[in-house]
Amino acid sequence: MAIERTDRARRRMTAGTAAAVITAAVAVAAPAVASAEELVIATFGGSFAEDTKTCHIAAFEKATGATVAMKVGSSVQHAAAIRAMGGRSQFDVAYMDDSLATQLANEKLLSEIDTAKLGNAADLIPGAIPDNKRFVVFMLGATALAYNPEMMPEPPTSWTDLADPKWKGKIALGDVTGTSGMQFLLAMNRMHGGTIDNIDPGIAALKELAPSAVTFYTQADQIVSLFERGEIAMAPWYPDRVGSAADKGVKVAVAYPKEGAVGIRPTLSIPEGAPHADLAHKFIDVVLSPEGQACFAERKYAGPVNTKVDLSDKVAKIVPTGEARDNLWFPDPQTVASNMPDWIRRWQREVTR
Repeated sequence: MAIERTDRARRRMTAGTAAAVITAAVAVAAPAVASAEELVIATFGGSFAEDTKTCHIAAFEKATGATVAMKVGSSVQHAAAIRAMGGRSQFDVAYMDDSLATQLANEKLLSEIDTAKLGNAADLIPGAIPDNKRFVVFMLGATALAYNPEMMPEPPTSWTDLADPKWKGKIALGDVTGTSGMQFLLAMNRMHGGTIDNIDPGIAALKELAPSAVTFYTQADQIVSLFERGEIAMAPWYPDRVGSAADKGVKVAVAYPKEGAVGIRPTLSIPEGAPHADLAHKFIDVVLSPEGQACFAERKYAGPVNTKVDLSDKVAKIVPTGEARDNLWFPDPQTVASNMPDWIRRWQREVTR
């Protein structure tokens, strides 16, 4: 009996010891699971998101051990969400165009970026980081001239080529509610002596040009089918879309007008209250690195902002680099944002009615 009681006690002790060991192991493992950080980025969808995964997220996750969750939407949607969060952002990094990023910066909803934490900051083109340091431009796009090289063996050289009578009924224009339409209006306005606060000359020029257009497109990809079918010779469009369409066999090329294409500056920012600000800086630095910039440029036809990037000849012919980049014109984003409602009303009343 004494022996049996001793054996039972030993078994109880052994089971208790094992349970204690398991409990201790779980306790040790739990903090490791909890400390696995997740960076939340508000980015754009489609191929943009896929190329971001390939060029930036993979390298970031490998370097940091963190994971990345993407919230896909437009600049307008991201800005609305950040406003709704009121300085306690659930986003760590937000992708937006510069006009909306400027608005949020003025509303004190974006944190100041610590450039000391960006190892690639010194290699960026001038203006990539504004004086307030509330965002950083991570690529350059543009509204330039897309054209069919079979219909136009000589590339267009000026915005005024769209008004050449021989192309009447062979051009497409963007609606002012889209970036290309708004920027083309501003380009024509500037050429005809207008200012960003006086759009009258641009409205008059577009009213005269409107009958030559087969359509006022509202979605960028509407242009692809028009070029495919040979229905248009020319249109204000985006170089990155030109490159992607040409890769698929569409007869289209890009030309930068001598007056200057209108620049597009997508930005990265860290919203106020971002849970992982240090990780956010590391992600932004990966995007700005020569490797991240080169990968994104080659896959997305995105103009690099890191001066140490070497581009392939194919990409260099499409993205804004060199003289084309130097000639880009950037309308003040704050003024554009405040005037857009009035421009849209005038467009609808005077140009497309």
